[in-house]
Amino acid sequence: MLLRFDPENERIHTARMFRVFDGGAEYNVARGLAKVFMQKTVIVTALADNALGRLAEDFIRQAGVDTSEIAWCESAETRNGIYFIEQGFGLRGPASYFDRAFTAVSQLKKGEINWEEIYKRNGTRWFHTSGVFAGLSDTTPKVAKEAMQAARANGAIVSYDLNYRDSLWKNKGARDAANAVNRELLPFADVVFGVLDFDPRLSVFDAEEFRQGAERMLGEFANLKIIASTLREVHSASRHDLSAVCFADNEIFKAKNYKNIDVLDRVGSGDSFASGLIFGLLTEKGFQYSVECGAAHACLAMTSPGDNSSATLTEITNLMSGGAGDVNR
Repeated sequence: MLLRFDPENERIHTARMFRVFDGGAEYNVARGLAKVFMQKTVIVTALADNALGRLAEDFIRQAGVDTSEIAWCESAETRNGIYFIEQGFGLRGPASYFDRAFTAVSQLKKGEINWEEIYKRNGTRWFHTSGVFAGLSDTTPKVAKEAMQAARANGAIVSYDLNYRDSLWKNKGARDAANAVNRELLPFADVVFGVLDFDPRLSVFDAEEFRQGAERMLGEFANLKIIASTLREVHSASRHDLSAVCFADNEIFKAKNYKNIDVLDRVGSGDSFASGLIFGLLTEKGFQYSVECGAAHACLAMTSPGDNSSATLTEITNLMSGGAGDVNR
């Protein structure tokens, strides 16, 4: 979980004021499921017990996410993660600057969290993590693996997002090193967001190529049941095309294309897709509904500031059915 500092319409290097938001890859999914889709979620993380940590906790509570599984660290040598982002406009793309060094969550080690007790106490149906958490330190992949194994042993569905962050990996082997960690963790996932060696640009999407990419992953990780990805075309920082696709039960399910979306803030839209897809699957609405729900939620997430969506389920279902931008009287 990160605190996001946003200069809004200014550049970071010229800003004099910043607005604070909540963010973070895994947290965004839990928040979307709680705030937008009214599902009971809990975040398992570690925060430094100081004013910034308590600010993060307040954001989490306001989002409706359970804070009871946060591990509080009182050491003066630990910190809470923050990042700064300018949203970009037109030809100027978004730019972000992360400060993750010595965070409490990056120092978690295998055996420090009683996953069995957490899953049983909460009746966990779904556990989600990603390559962002796994990339924080040398110890976090072991924690992720431990959590994923325990979740599956307790009957929960496990999803893993291949999320790659250059800021995490550029000094640790870059994408090859990230892919090596992903391959260590994917054997313990049921659902994966992202496809290895696949071009997710909407303009070049080919169903057969997607099938081949999904089948290659299944050949390496036979445990996977669902392989999902957003499909995006970036015309400028302010205008995107977006869709999504998933492979399940040997079939391809693709959402409709959303063309020329006016983008206010793209950050977190992939996490919004994940929460929409998970909601559809948890409520047993089928694969086509789930991928459409995820894509519509991702589109709406890009129309409001911050990492997270302010959409309602009514707005999402309205967009899925073809409504967009009309006045709601």
